[in-house]
Amino acid sequence: MVRGVRGATTVEQNTEQEIIQVTEELLQEMINKNNIHPEDVCSAIISVTDDITAAFPARALRNIEGWKYVPVMCFKEISVPHAIEQCIRVMLHWNTTKGQREIEHVYLKKAIHLRPDLRENN
Repeated sequence: MVRGVRGATTVEQNTEQEIIQVTEELLQEMINKNNIHPEDVCSAIISVTDDITAAFPARALRNIEGWKYVPVMCFKEISVPHAIEQCIRVMLHWNTTKGQREIEHVYLKKAIHLRPDLRENN
């Protein structure tokens, strides 16, 4: 079964260093909470809001041991009025036997407001 694991975080500044650092922190948290192994991941999609332009956050995945061959792409998020700014969202497509309710989605920094209904799992 392929399941999606969601995560999101925010940056304070649009800098290469911060984008890579917070994305790596988010990915590590998603991996650790769900015990995800790279060979079980089909692909990763990372989206950013319009105000993140200094780096591709997908580079953070390459900093994590064993994740070199996981396919990953970055996209721009839909620009919606009053949406959270400076936000990086991740979707990992993961082969697992876990059910939907067993998956722990991760929301950090200002992104905790995106899915308050899932907060008890974080």
